[in-house]
Amino acid sequence: MTDKPKSAPEPEDADANANAAASSEDGDTADVESAEDLIDAEDADVETLTPEEISFIEAGERDLIADMRNDLARAQAELVNFRKRVERDRAANRDAVIAEVIRTILPAVDDLDRAEAHGDLAGSSLELVAQKLHAAFARYGLRSVGEKGEAFDPNFHEAVVQLPSPDVTVNTVADVIEPGYALGDRLLRAAKVAVSVPEGQ
Repeated sequence: MTDKPKSAPEPEDADANANAAASSEDGDTADVESAEDLIDAEDADVETLTPEEISFIEAGERDLIADMRNDLARAQAELVNFRKRVERDRAANRDAVIAEVIRTILPAVDDLDRAEAHGDLAGSSLELVAQKLHAAFARYGLRSVGEKGEAFDPNFHEAVVQLPSPDVTVNTVADVIEPGYALGDRLLRAAKVAVSVPEGQ
């Protein structure tokens, strides 16, 4: 069984194909022209900015950038101040805790000091304890307040007794009954003192 040879396209079919191709080309050309017309129309709607308008926009951008920089600088300054306040409060709380601990130990220190003044600590194990306590307090900045012969200061001294004396012209510490203590600028305990006052006061 043999295949039949394919017949050539009829003339009428060839004309139809040619017409279809021509119509397609005409449609593509129309689409391109309509797209170009649309672009031209859009370009016609775009307004060109004047130099004054461009200058106004640029000035607005500069003002906005300047405002943002100022806000950033202000925020950074506030953060620095906040950190300083936190550190200051932390240091103040630390000093307050240390001061309270030392204040509770002061009566024991007074007993050791009185025993040392009477010679009871010499050669005993408590002598070493007293030395270590004083060294530890000194490391934290603890200092004694109230010395015989200095001017009376009600901020640091508590007058237990007053002794009229012709030898002084101002109130003067005549004797320290119980020493006071200060931690830095913080007074832990005022010194109890006997005060010499000028006669006639």
